[in-house]
Amino acid sequence: MTVPSVQDRIDAYWTRRAPAYDDHQQRPDRRELDRAAWADVWTAALPPAPADVLDVGTGSGHVACLLAALGHRVTGIDLAEGMLERAREHAASLGVAQPPRFLRGDAVDPDLPAGSVDAVTGRYVMWTLREPVAAVRRWAALLRPGGVVAVVDSTWFPEGVATGGEAFTAAYDDDVVAALPLAEARSIDATADVLRAAGLLDVTVTPLTAVLDLDRAHGVAPGHEVRPQHLVTGRVAG
Repeated sequence: MTVPSVQDRIDAYWTRRAPAYDDHQQRPDRRELDRAAWADVWTAALPPAPADVLDVGTGSGHVACLLAALGHRVTGIDLAEGMLERAREHAASLGVAQPPRFLRGDAVDPDLPAGSVDAVTGRYVMWTLREPVAAVRRWAALLRPGGVVAVVDSTWFPEGVATGGEAFTAAYDDDVVAALPLAEARSIDATADVLRAAGLLDVTVTPLTAVLDLDRAHGVAPGHEVRPQHLVTGRVAG
């Protein structure tokens, strides 16, 4: 009998969760507000459109579809098939000239040519990355000169993942959490330190106050608390 790897267990959890997770992302009461707020976040962080962007851990394609609507050429990768199914459905109905393409791929080691993109994005993926420093180094190798890594995350479980609920902790048990250096980080500085350790330059941390205001007004996903989110960026030499 083959024992599932840490990544296999993470992927199975997010495939099971994909419908409920995506439905929450698409709630009518805040969908357009979210799009406007996140468009501001990514427009400030990325090169002007059109740029070639890799969205790692793309999930149901929220970031990738928004970036395509902003005029970027986007590839999204994920290992959770349930998430990719939702992402492709959204891309098919996006109504833009160049919708994002979605591929099965490992955020820790994307299978793209070196120097092939202008930016690497990721939203809510850093905390659940195995080998985050190695992952960011590989992202940096994909960038053209002056390219940027822009990731958004929070300290979701500073008191431990046991606060995340029964279904979550069944997937993110002690063995899985031990393989994820940022899963129980107490400060966003831990994420910024990963980008620095990977060799990125000009690493900055920006609190996303508009997103926090939306979360306070409209609530967050079941099992989560309202927590400040941050944009963390760094670049390669130009």
